[in-house]
Amino acid sequence: MNFQQLRSVRETVRCGFNLTEVASMLYTSQPGVSRQIRELEEELGVPIFARAGKRLTGLTDPGATLLPIVERLLTEAENLKLAGRDFVSQAEGVMTVAATHSQARYALPHAVRDFRGLYPQVVLHLHQGSPRQVAEMLLRGEADIGIATEALSTYPQLVTLPCYRWTHSIVVPPHHPLLAAGEAVTLAQLAHYPIITYDQGYTGRSHIDDAFTQAGITPNVVLTAMDADVIKTYVELGMGVGIVASIALDEVRDRHLRTIEAGHLFEINVTRLAVRRGAWLRGYVYKFIETFAPTLTREVVDQALASDETIEVSA
Repeated sequence: MNFQQLRSVRETVRCGFNLTEVASMLYTSQPGVSRQIRELEEELGVPIFARAGKRLTGLTDPGATLLPIVERLLTEAENLKLAGRDFVSQAEGVMTVAATHSQARYALPHAVRDFRGLYPQVVLHLHQGSPRQVAEMLLRGEADIGIATEALSTYPQLVTLPCYRWTHSIVVPPHHPLLAAGEAVTLAQLAHYPIITYDQGYTGRSHIDDAFTQAGITPNVVLTAMDADVIKTYVELGMGVGIVASIALDEVRDRHLRTIEAGHLFEINVTRLAVRRGAWLRGYVYKFIETFAPTLTREVVDQALASDETIEVSA
């Protein structure tokens, strides 16, 4: 048994049993991947994958039982390397943060700036994507930290911790009729106008949908986007009323718009930080987490990593 065999099994599942794609991911040939899998199956004495001819179609029952063990072995091998690097050089290395557009644009800049001041020798990579993509980058080991509002807590392979709470705001052009209602604006009043807001699965969109559904109102959503700046641009063009995260508002940059607090209309949102369960976190990763969310000390993060349950702290 060797790590190449284990990687072949893991990547086969991740690539949807497409061995051509697996070979590309592992920088080898398709026959090489097939041989690695076959040799491991022979050594274990059980078939890991179901087959239709030469094509792999899924995991067998033994394969489904063995896969988590394969994942753990590969994770621990990666942890061993990271632990060694931590002892050799605690202030140098690479850290990758995966975040949604809103988090990367509005929530992270100050934390990144402060962290860079503390660890100038750490190369920081910031990847943006949907909440699902953020989770997948964590699961594949491509990111050390993931930050998003939606979806992360639905993955049992991830440890998630709350960072901060925020509400939505309504943005409109100057002199818009909704300004007369102010913070007493209702969902029914809002539904009279075309609405521009986030894509499904982004930045608390589920809470917006839930509020209208519970009120029995169908909103006229005419345009969706991943980024608040895009939403505000189309509001400025007079295409509709925007619903954005309050953290995405800037008095100077948004001087051509007016805002109405909508915390009374939509449920409060919680931005969460996630790490892969079982992953080794280098010392500077803990420091970045605490820089971003001061309540998430190393002790709190370690407690969450050691527990099978979600740890809730004040956000």
